[in-house]
Amino acid sequence: MLKDDIVRCTLCKDRFAQTRTAHAPRPVVWFERQARILIAGQAPGMRVHHSGKPFTDPSGDRLREWMGLTPKVFYDRRQIAIVPMAFCFPGYAQNGSDLPPPGICAQTWRGQVMAQLSEVRLTVVIGGYAMKYHLGRKMPVTQAVADWRERDGSIFVLPHPSWRNTGWLKKNPWFAQEVLPRLQARIQEVLND
Repeated sequence: MLKDDIVRCTLCKDRFAQTRTAHAPRPVVWFERQARILIAGQAPGMRVHHSGKPFTDPSGDRLREWMGLTPKVFYDRRQIAIVPMAFCFPGYAQNGSDLPPPGICAQTWRGQVMAQLSEVRLTVVIGGYAMKYHLGRKMPVTQAVADWRERDGSIFVLPHPSWRNTGWLKKNPWFAQEVLPRLQARIQEVLND
């Protein structure tokens, strides 16, 4: 079974051993075939690496608030698939910054996972690597988020819900005023369809 294969993956074992954190792979796999909403993110962080559950951090609290979802619904794999571009925490660089998701993960697993998620009606994209994959091109986050009206309601791009983006949120009040209400309405349409 695909999920079991991903959970056992150790492709990045040597790469992770060389990071500042020197950790072992721990893929966080969170989807079921019948999920109707896909959250496409970057890669798990250190807290998620330890918990084994996606978005178990303040970013997850903010994301659930943005989406208007309770933890019960958010973590129901039959409704919400959480599939990052890399299933494991990539580690920290020597300067303490997050390393990018290793491309080998998406190259190995993403196509297979996406083929199984045939019921997805809404994709919530978070981060540059996920944007490039799902939009087919790289673009500034502000532009990608603002272009929500140009899409058919099947894709919403969000800034990362990290505290680091609080300044971006203050500079772009239209995000909370226009994008989030439409996103929440679309989520309810998909979940109740």
